[in-house]
Amino acid sequence: MSTDLPPRTANAPRRISTYFHVHLVSDSTGETLNAMAKAVVARFEGVIPIEHIYALVRSPKQLERVLEEIEAAPGIVLHTLVDPELRAMLEKGCRILGAPQLGALDPLVTALSGYLGASLSSRVGAQHALDSDYFERMGALDFAIHHDDGQGLAELERADVVLVGVSRTSKTPTCVYLAHRGIRAANVPLVPTQEPPELLSRLKNPLVVGLVVSPDRLVSIRRNRLQHLGVDPNTDYVDTDLVREETIRARRLFERLGWPVIDVSRRSVEETAAQVINLVNERRSGRLGASQ
Repeated sequence: MSTDLPPRTANAPRRISTYFHVHLVSDSTGETLNAMAKAVVARFEGVIPIEHIYALVRSPKQLERVLEEIEAAPGIVLHTLVDPELRAMLEKGCRILGAPQLGALDPLVTALSGYLGASLSSRVGAQHALDSDYFERMGALDFAIHHDDGQGLAELERADVVLVGVSRTSKTPTCVYLAHRGIRAANVPLVPTQEPPELLSRLKNPLVVGLVVSPDRLVSIRRNRLQHLGVDPNTDYVDTDLVREETIRARRLFERLGWPVIDVSRRSVEETAAQVINLVNERRSGRLGASQ
């Protein structure tokens, strides 16, 4: 008699998700810790974290309240505390409560410290200092806002990147994400009833990137948008044939002008922005070709 288990069928019951508490303790904004936790949890199937975020924890009194919360909802504790006294207090408290804890940046900090032979900074929130990089990012964000959706065309030469594409190709959120990386990004929409601005073909300083998406995907995105706005979906905006023509014209324009192209059909905004950054770096190093 065979002991092999039968293959799982489409009707087999799905595994029940496992919920768990994760306590994120930071002496700064908590953004780094939150992003790291999400990235790690995404590697596991069937688990759903219940996040408890404690930002700007910089005193023993604040940490006492954190430990009370951990005791009330036992789970794993991740932290990025810099102050040695607060860190020791948290580690001791977690030992008493039997809660596993980890300094999320410890492995990387240890590796870099050993490689560089440099001492560590004890300055809290050092990555959020009001230095030139900070103000550069804020300036880039202001630029993205004032050069969104075809605004400020006369100032596009000041941009690092100009994203061009038909409606709903994630131009605006990608520009905002790039701004947070200090890149001045503008975007210009391609409108079916209008010729693209002639200025685009004459730009010298910015890298112009075409964003494309598959027609079927684009129709789906636009239908969802209209539904969200409570607008009648029976318009040319979501007509399959017209949308296909619209995307074909966009691709032909990008090819004619020799712009690099990114297909955002199955990309997140973060992935699209990362590809744009790669293109910017390639251009600066003189390695950028005319196609993607």
